Amino acid sequence: MTNFFSYIFFSLVTLILVRKHYLMSLISLELIFIILFIMFYFYLNFFMFEYFFGLIYLILGVCEASLGLSMLVYLVRSVGSDYLDILNLC
Repeated sequence: MTNFFSYIFFSLVTLILVRKHYLMSLISLELIFIILFIMFYFYLNFFMFEYFFGLIYLILGVCEASLGLSMLVYLVRSVGSDYLDILNLC
């Protein structure tokens, strides 16, 4: 179980370090999602629950990934790169 927390910690560190590139941020978020899914799967397996909630979690993760990729495509087509520094967020 300690390995999972260290994986989450290192993926959060990479999310902080690569915050300039949108694609690398999406990859770090997907890594966090996969680690949390594995922890959720082990939890459901340990208490002998059904995996229905795991399926719902996967569906929400796929929706999040497709939304992130569509935002990346829009960003590259409208601005020309995936740097977050060129966006005017104010």
